Amino acid sequence: MIYLKNREEIELMRESALMVSRTLALIAREIKPGVIPLELDKLAETYIRDNGGIPAFKGFKGGRGAPDFPATLCISINEAVVHGIPTKTPLKEGDIISVDCGVKKNGFYGDHAYTFGVGEIKPELQKLIEVTKESLLLGIAQMVSGNRIGDISFAIQQHAEKHGFGVVRELVGHGLGRTMHEEPEVPNYGKRGDGPKIKEGLVLAIEPMINLGTKNVKQLNDGWTIITADGKPSAHFEHDVAVIDGKPEILSSYAFIEEVLALVK
Repeated sequence: MIYLKNREEIELMRESALMVSRTLALIAREIKPGVIPLELDKLAETYIRDNGGIPAFKGFKGGRGAPDFPATLCISINEAVVHGIPTKTPLKEGDIISVDCGVKKNGFYGDHAYTFGVGEIKPELQKLIEVTKESLLLGIAQMVSGNRIGDISFAIQQHAEKHGFGVVRELVGHGLGRTMHEEPEVPNYGKRGDGPKIKEGLVLAIEPMINLGTKNVKQLNDGWTIITADGKPSAHFEHDVAVIDGKPEILSSYAFIEEVLALVK
């Protein structure tokens, strides 16, 4: 069942989404060669708890016998697409790193992600990051009353594949609310006019996962980390978006992150 939200609920969701945004901005200040991902995770957990939130990913139940997720952040480096577990291995110059964060506050979830370059990265990786982010924004633009989920999916797929990148099939965006994963699923590939109709009060976490090479992925033995089948890098961007007055309104924000990135360049 798809749960539509009223304005009061959407405002509570905006608070949760913006706490994620500020957490990602805090992490953005620290991302550089030599930094330990596990230390970034501790920083994020402390910030979220100090500001009245609950880390949504920590302890999240794994499927098919996988352990509960052990961290506050999913930190996915290079060929890791999503669900990477933070480790003690330092970041290296030229890595790309996707940081995904979830927060529960006031009974509602926020959940979004950003991909960063570590130091100087190759032009092909910069293009991958830019196109993935553009795909997200093009998908969001289709989230208007009367359209269908497939219109979002088609916009993302068309833009990513136009640039020669692989669009992951096995992992999708989702509805968001009092639980972190609600209906409907939001694939990053599809046909215009397919899927559930978009209505006032719908809230989605739209999250293209785009690979430099093949669209195919596989899961590591840790039960969580998804990597590209060909070992080439992947990028991931995610926003929380509500339909308000028939149009998409982004509840999360990259402004905090990009302000930090502009200062550290």
